[in-house]
Amino acid sequence: MGLIDSHTHLDGFARRGELPDILSRAQAADVEALVAIGTASDDWDVYRGLAEQHPGVIHYTAGLHPCSVEANWEQELDQLEHFWTAETVAPVGLGECGLDRFHLPKNDAAKAEELMAWQKAAFARQLELAKKLECAVVVHSRGAFDECVALIDESGIPWNRIVFHCFAEGPAEMTVLSERGGLGSFTGILTYKNAQSVRDAATIQGLERFMVETDAPYLTPVPHRGKPNEPAYVRHTAEFAAELFGVRYEELAAISTRNARHFYGLK
Repeated sequence: MGLIDSHTHLDGFARRGELPDILSRAQAADVEALVAIGTASDDWDVYRGLAEQHPGVIHYTAGLHPCSVEANWEQELDQLEHFWTAETVAPVGLGECGLDRFHLPKNDAAKAEELMAWQKAAFARQLELAKKLECAVVVHSRGAFDECVALIDESGIPWNRIVFHCFAEGPAEMTVLSERGGLGSFTGILTYKNAQSVRDAATIQGLERFMVETDAPYLTPVPHRGKPNEPAYVRHTAEFAAELFGVRYEELAAISTRNARHFYGLK
């Protein structure tokens, strides 16, 4: 069984004509499937097209990333449900959506407050839609873990449909997530020397609930850190995780892939 890159961004590769080589290198690295993650309306159609062109290999989600939330966020979200109801390849999840305080303007408190209010409203609306659709939800949380948890609690959506992607918090936050039944998935950050708290969080969640991702083109794992990331490099994070858990790579890959297929409902 090969790996699934459970969270990647392919639109840039596709627009530059690089996707055939990206997919070829991923296949050579034992990557059997990818989940391309939507961030705004300008990539939802791109990913739907890629999923149609590469059935069983590229799956996709659709959602409004908190850093894509602007004054027109309601109009953006008015288009979202159509991707599940149209006669075409449907998304395997909703997201990524959530809250991001890190990228708020640092020198304009009023604007930061306005943007955060929009983010919270957009996140709440997407959770409401995901509850209606009974689909998986990919959460982006940066500097806002407690706020994200509170909004998910309030939404009433089952926590087993929630993944906090690129989990970069520590053991305490993972305990909160695990007690509710949610998942964290792990990027190349797991391989960084200064990321012991992330490794501790992965250990607390446990091997049986582990899921791996690249978040390409970001967060490139060792030994390629400093270069643009790509789905083939998920192999490095998986091999590192196998050592972390003290198991063979093949066992780690089988568990991570099983979890990704179950979470996203992949056939």
